[in-house]
Amino acid sequence: MIRSLHRWPGLIAAALLLVLSLSGAGLSVFPALETVTVPAQTEVGLSIADLTARVLVTHPGVEQIKRAPSGRITAYWFDNGTPGAAVVDPVTGLDAGSADASPVERWLKTLHRSLFLDDSGRIVAAIGAAAMLVLSISGTALVVRRTGGWRRVFTSLKGPLPGRLHVEIARFSIVGLLLSSVTALWMTASTFGYLPESNVTPPIPDTVSGESGFSVVHMQALRTTPLASLRELTFPYPDDPTDVFTLKTDAGQGYIDQGTGALLAWVEPGMWDRISETIYMLHTGQGAATLGLLLGLMALGVPLMAVTGIIVWIAGRRARPKLRGNVAAGHADTVLLVGSEGGNVWGFAATLQAALTAAGQKVHAAPMSAFAPDRYTNAERIIVLASTYGDGVAPASAKGFLDRLAALPTPPAMPLAILGFGDRSFPDFCGFAKQVACAAEAKGWTAFLPMDTVNRQSPQDFARWGHLLGAAMDLPLELDHQPVAPRTSAFTLISRRDYGAEVQAPMAILRFALPHIPVWRRITGLGVSRFAAGDLIGIVPEGSPSPRFYSLASGAKDGFVEICVRKHPGGLCSGQLLALNPGAAIHGFIRPNPGFRPARGKKPVILIGAGTGIGPLVGFARANTRRQPMHLWFGARHPDNDLLYRPELIDWHTDGRLTSVAAAFSRTETRTYVQDILRRDRARVARLIANGAQVLVCGGRDMAAGVAEAMTDILASQGLTPAMLKSEGRYAEDVY
Repeated sequence: MIRSLHRWPGLIAAALLLVLSLSGAGLSVFPALETVTVPAQTEVGLSIADLTARVLVTHPGVEQIKRAPSGRITAYWFDNGTPGAAVVDPVTGLDAGSADASPVERWLKTLHRSLFLDDSGRIVAAIGAAAMLVLSISGTALVVRRTGGWRRVFTSLKGPLPGRLHVEIARFSIVGLLLSSVTALWMTASTFGYLPESNVTPPIPDTVSGESGFSVVHMQALRTTPLASLRELTFPYPDDPTDVFTLKTDAGQGYIDQGTGALLAWVEPGMWDRISETIYMLHTGQGAATLGLLLGLMALGVPLMAVTGIIVWIAGRRARPKLRGNVAAGHADTVLLVGSEGGNVWGFAATLQAALTAAGQKVHAAPMSAFAPDRYTNAERIIVLASTYGDGVAPASAKGFLDRLAALPTPPAMPLAILGFGDRSFPDFCGFAKQVACAAEAKGWTAFLPMDTVNRQSPQDFARWGHLLGAAMDLPLELDHQPVAPRTSAFTLISRRDYGAEVQAPMAILRFALPHIPVWRRITGLGVSRFAAGDLIGIVPEGSPSPRFYSLASGAKDGFVEICVRKHPGGLCSGQLLALNPGAAIHGFIRPNPGFRPARGKKPVILIGAGTGIGPLVGFARANTRRQPMHLWFGARHPDNDLLYRPELIDWHTDGRLTSVAAAFSRTETRTYVQDILRRDRARVARLIANGAQVLVCGGRDMAAGVAEAMTDILASQGLTPAMLKSEGRYAEDVY
């Protein structure tokens, strides 16, 4: 709901908001320019009477003197029937510049206020301000949801660059946009008379002296009022002794008898008037030039957020297949909730939704983040399809689901079925789906089908579960899922270094040229122009629709794509990769893996790997040009046969990119493994952990388990465990 409330006003009002924000940003510059160009008021203690006397010498026919919040003083006069106006120097009373606003300022102001359409334009601009208010409030809620609560709203972000930029800009701009939209709506309401009128104006005095000619220099009200508080002084109409001076200051407004100099009436502004003045100052920057510039800078975030928001929207639309016949939540028999990070689970959801619809069901499919049981008024069941991100973390479209479930006073009335998607080679297989199942059981939510799983996006597993679901629903259900081939690019091999033949473990370092990516795909983040070591490349082998993923040993700044590959017996993808010769190409795509990379800063990093798992760790070292302390422990079979990156490791240790390097070899006389040398160096490892070190582990599942066991022993003396470090973001694994 919040996401839709944020998306559609933004898309519909995008052009209007761009005009208002850019024109507002342009207008924010003028109060600052006015402040720095105003004539300096160097005379101490200058009063309104002093200024008035000096202006009268230069312009005897002066009718009005105004002082702007910037301090600029403007005089208006008639000279032989011809009107005139100028900015005056308060010290000399002489003209110091034109009183006319620049044509650019007038043009921008008219555009910003009314779009050159008078009152109709003001209404349209107010609608734009209302849309901005909705976007600001809903955007704030989405940022809070994405970061995990108000306390974490300024934590670092993960995910594709357009989405991160969108949130980063929003975090900077949101306060200014909220302020600008609220004040704009207030001023529009005031313009059209929907707010109470000002009560500052005092009543016209019943009696005046009927005389004229009293010197302004001797008028007590003007002598005792400092110039800095002046807003406006209006002179009596010439040859009319019954007219009066009208004085407006920061303290109020009143009338002065032109014949006696007496103050005839005075009214101080009320609370409502001060609020209105503050609103005007906050919106225009008049009287607060620095604030105006800051708000203008925040307004520039609107076009940037528009661009990044559209990119995120397009990427989301591409990731989510079109669901034909998707009914509204309140009309559905079956509610299908999807938790997906990269979009693959949405493909399975589309297959299930189509099959259920064909069987006569009314189906509403939505992300898990939109979970709202009170809207499912006709639903007979809820089905959850959930993948896992990282170590049991909720995927992007499931953020907030568990919190919403926990906040319910009673469990949903309709029963539940859960299907988890994952990879059995990972230790936390379907971890998030299991969390959902446990939370549902704890809430007392009835299940009409036991939780089941799909391994490695298997269509066969999905079809098997479909038969169970059909039996539970008493429907003939056949789920024939055809995976959508991912968008790929051609990667041409430019070099290879082979290892391991002597120890019967063929492996190679494969370096590919960066593919040519169209500009639009680079801008939308759908290309491979941005990636870092530790991200993944999905290789789609010939003869299989399912990609195999390899950790990258290079980043985009290196100018190439590099991976380490070991030949697995019967391995389709590894066999094809190791059969490549320079000049040949494979097809693949880049997938971000932000959960596995060194944290920024100066705290040490412990890199642990074995075999081809050294790939991303080498990439981290290669990119460590700032010499962050990095300590590498790795394992191989034999130093002469499969010690990957030996020359580079020596060079990087020499130049400081690697602080220390320790190796274990399992096919030598010592027969040691990486967990053995960790235990050998336990004092140094413990000291690094105590100093805030982050641990990154990459390699086979058995190796990672052995490392976790060794780290458990090492950390025990500090009262820590690998699980505790994981909860702090200081222990991450990339295992296969």
